[in-house]
Amino acid sequence: MTDDKPVSSSADVPIEQQLYAIRQTIQPRTVHGVFANWRIALVLLTQAVYYGLPWLQWDNRQAVLFDLAARKFYIFGLVFWPQDFVYLTGLLVLAALALFLFTAVAGRLWCGYACPQTVYTEIFMWVENWLEGDHVARKKLDKSPWNAIKLRRRGLKHVVWVLIALWTGFTFVGYFTPIQLLAAEVMSASLGPWETFWILFYGFATWGNAGFMREQVCKYMCPYARFQSVMFDSDTLTVTYDSSMGEPRGPRSKKTDYKAAGLGTCIDCKVCVQVCPTGIDIREGLQYECIGCAACIDGCDQIMDKMGYPRGLIRYTTENVVKGKYPDSGIVKHILRPRTIIYTVLLALLSGAFVYSLATRVPLRVDVIRDRVALSKETDEGLIENVYRLQIINKDGQPHRYTIQAQGIDGLQVVPARRDIAADPLQTIDIPVSLIADPVELKGRSIEVTFTIQATDDPRIKDDVATKFFNR
Repeated sequence: MTDDKPVSSSADVPIEQQLYAIRQTIQPRTVHGVFANWRIALVLLTQAVYYGLPWLQWDNRQAVLFDLAARKFYIFGLVFWPQDFVYLTGLLVLAALALFLFTAVAGRLWCGYACPQTVYTEIFMWVENWLEGDHVARKKLDKSPWNAIKLRRRGLKHVVWVLIALWTGFTFVGYFTPIQLLAAEVMSASLGPWETFWILFYGFATWGNAGFMREQVCKYMCPYARFQSVMFDSDTLTVTYDSSMGEPRGPRSKKTDYKAAGLGTCIDCKVCVQVCPTGIDIREGLQYECIGCAACIDGCDQIMDKMGYPRGLIRYTTENVVKGKYPDSGIVKHILRPRTIIYTVLLALLSGAFVYSLATRVPLRVDVIRDRVALSKETDEGLIENVYRLQIINKDGQPHRYTIQAQGIDGLQVVPARRDIAADPLQTIDIPVSLIADPVELKGRSIEVTFTIQATDDPRIKDDVATKFFNR
């Protein structure tokens, strides 16, 4: 008699498969060149603007301040209110169109040179390279056991990182709380709870993203990496490895005649991989992880110079150039194509409309609120009276005096508490106003009337607001 036990096979053995690859720490090699200089210049420029702008004064106030408590947003000589939210919408639309245009022309320029994640990662890597050494020294330090030297270097690095992150968080809050007042509160240890929270939160985010997550943000968290391909076409400038020049690749001595040996110009040194902040091999083709920083171009050009080979094995070029459809000299000609022309025209039109709207913006807003107790009432003289409350917002940095008028009914009388309304700069005032009409002139139960509020010192500052006048 035999046992009828099932015979196990390899097909029955469960297989464990990880959904995410284990992150390997990337220690990019330092590179010098034209594009590295551009990155340094953009880092310095963007941070000079970010850190310096809150300290700039304009008309005895902070030049750029988003005062959420007072619901006033100062940008140099302009003052915006919550009612001006449309301008923020327009600015976001313009930024999106500009991003589409730049991406269609030259790929991920924003990511490679001006994105905050790229900028702060670059700054943190400068600190790391300064305190821990080059990429070889940092790799050795990663593998070495914890000792006094490693603890001192890593500890000092994180101290500098945290100081940069806290200063970044402090500056961020300084755009919403006057930064001079904020600095005084920090010095006197009297920060409010929300200010403390946002300084620490923004600082922690900067420290974590730039110090630890780095390329993971670009590869997995940033949505732009996923949809960028829809804005690319065969004429988009991207960082490209020219396989027609580089293949077949292989190591060789500097004295070797690579053409006679049947080799391309790529010596398979992997410098392009070593300098890449996201750890990809550009020789495998365009990848969504590529942020377009062009570090691999600088690295490859250095090797080509040492070998005496022509530059351009890795360069900014287009897919059609690599395929031989036109030479590098034809790139500029192909920048103007239907996609980029449409983006440019839309961007120009919307930019013009945005600037025109700002230039002709009336620094006055009036809201009309009806009396909710009674829609209308009859006066002792037999006339019909409607009561309103006018909220007049002087959005200008200068004081103004306003007059109130109303149209829509023959013989309509305006009875405000004050005939001549004075408003200080950026002041909001409430004015009770009555409209009185002869019932003989009222045609219907509800008649549309219009309040006109106009500055006496500048007739261009005027606001017309429509409302209803109710008959009994």
